[in-house]
Amino acid sequence: MEDNGPLKEALAATSGAIERVLDPIIALTGGPEDRVVEAMRYSVFSGGKRLRPFLVLASAELFDVDRTQALRVAAAVECVHCYSLIHDDLPAMDDDDLRRGQPTVHMAFDEATAILAGDALMSVAFEILAKEETHPDPNVRLELIRELARASGHHGMVGGQMIDLTANEHDMDEMFVHRLQQMKTGALISFSAEAGAVMGHAGKQARSSLHGYARDLGLAFQIADDLLDVEGCENELGKAVGKDADAGKATLVSLMGVDRARQQAQILSDQAIEHLAGFDDKASLLRAVAHFAINRRT
Repeated sequence: MEDNGPLKEALAATSGAIERVLDPIIALTGGPEDRVVEAMRYSVFSGGKRLRPFLVLASAELFDVDRTQALRVAAAVECVHCYSLIHDDLPAMDDDDLRRGQPTVHMAFDEATAILAGDALMSVAFEILAKEETHPDPNVRLELIRELARASGHHGMVGGQMIDLTANEHDMDEMFVHRLQQMKTGALISFSAEAGAVMGHAGKQARSSLHGYARDLGLAFQIADDLLDVEGCENELGKAVGKDADAGKATLVSLMGVDRARQQAQILSDQAIEHLAGFDDKASLLRAVAHFAINRRT
């Protein structure tokens, strides 16, 4: 089942808008440092679903946040996401040669340049958030910086990656894998879905609803990823498949089995949508994302 037309169009529009924001920010300088800038641009402008920046924009729309400001936060999130992909693909991490249908950054350039490109993209993200044009309220900018730092650091994405790398040293039950995935994948998705509420000075109830939505969406999205690793096609996905099984890595699919994992993903998708009950039609695309997350083929 493919994503619906309006969502497909919105994702494509988000991708174009994010690239227009980042093009002048990650610009070649004409200096000897341009090699790392070229690697940054290679990662950022290589396509992808742009799901996380889309969540920023969709949540911002719920609270009538200025779109130019929301785009800057969305661009910062995409920088962090691309940094994480560059580092995840490194030989010391997941050791992948292919990403989005083309050579990974360390294969296209070299390992040292890839490390520096990831480091630089992380720095760019916080530079974007710190600038006044991102939001006129300095308290909002500080909260965005604080929450993105938490989502991407040892409490979130980095911590999840560390757990993943040492997973064979632990008893891998469903609760363990849930925690790993909530940190490695879910934390940045949660930040993205809640960023609009931060920018829009939303109340606790609205923020809680978006947090619940993002939590269930992130887990559903990860289960779908694991299913694609088992059942997907390398040509469609643009990356190697079967790596989890080859590495003996426990996932919810390996622990539950394919059928039960697919059922769990559907339950999580439905729960994510239920969290949006307090929002009107402005949340229609967020609801569509929950369907898309578990029905996508890439």
